[in-house]
Amino acid sequence: MAKLNFGGTEETVVTREEFPLSKAQEILKNETVAVIGYGVQGPGQALNQKDNGINVIVGQRKNSKTWDKAVRDGFVPGETLFEIEEALERGTVICYLLSDAAQIELWPTVKKHLTAGKALYFSHGFGITFKEQTGIIPPADVDVFLVAPKGSGTSLRRMFLEGRGLNSSFAIFQDATGRAFERVISLGIAVGSGYLFETDFRKEVFSDLTGERGTLMGCIQGIFAAQYEVLRSKGHSPSESFNETVEELTQSLMPLVAENGMDWMYANCSTTAQRGALDWWKKFRDATKPVFEELYESVATGKESQRSIDSNSQPDYRVKLDAELAELRDSEMWQSGKTVRSLRPENQVVEA
Repeated sequence: MAKLNFGGTEETVVTREEFPLSKAQEILKNETVAVIGYGVQGPGQALNQKDNGINVIVGQRKNSKTWDKAVRDGFVPGETLFEIEEALERGTVICYLLSDAAQIELWPTVKKHLTAGKALYFSHGFGITFKEQTGIIPPADVDVFLVAPKGSGTSLRRMFLEGRGLNSSFAIFQDATGRAFERVISLGIAVGSGYLFETDFRKEVFSDLTGERGTLMGCIQGIFAAQYEVLRSKGHSPSESFNETVEELTQSLMPLVAENGMDWMYANCSTTAQRGALDWWKKFRDATKPVFEELYESVATGKESQRSIDSNSQPDYRVKLDAELAELRDSEMWQSGKTVRSLRPENQVVEA
């Protein structure tokens, strides 16, 4: 592992240069990795491992949409695709990639198949960190660790196919075999991580829940909506409001930030934009920081996890979820966005 300096703080990271795929393949050569769950993270992680030469199988309920998707993705019933209990029996590493609510429901079945020496792999610290709420308490004679890609399973797969890697965190909760470290790093490389940085289960889930509700999804949607609504109320058209709020940010500026950093982007924009951004960013920081403090406290005290468990386990959860998503989808801002996206050059058909 390498020690690197991040803004004055030294951190431990593992790169693909020091831990190549060939090393991961050698360590995992006698393992059977059973991916349980083929929804958000499952397909990307399973397919990347498969393409990287790892012995990976998928466990899913037969005749479900996800079973059919796994078949379309090349997993063969009876060979690399099995009912959940058979996959659990065959697997020496159980990649537990169901939703948090589904993990709670299936846990008694999973625990039954966690025999000595196996490994239980997560991509989220939720179930273990909030064990009083989830009831997920692994037996003492199995390894327990996580690899958490910092992005969606779709992004993980797409970047893998492009020859790139998506950065991931890793953590070891329980090392029963003495091999937990080499197993977790090997799996992190095999699923397509760019580099791996060390954390623990608690920090992973606290940062993850804060990020999802904050700048990654909740906050960014709130900021988009606020600016769009102000522009529309002042007489700007839907097209102008959406382009100035979302399109320019996502299509032009954020790629530059990703490549070179915010300081570079500031230094390479117009002097008028530069002056305004420098004058206003601290106002936005000061206005939103109390909300982030409240958010983190809600995560740390278990309020957010309990809210998720209570909500996602309701029989009408999907109906309510669809209604909330429809509110976003049908809003003027995102309907305008649909039109704007259709006008991007790559989405237009030009006759010869």
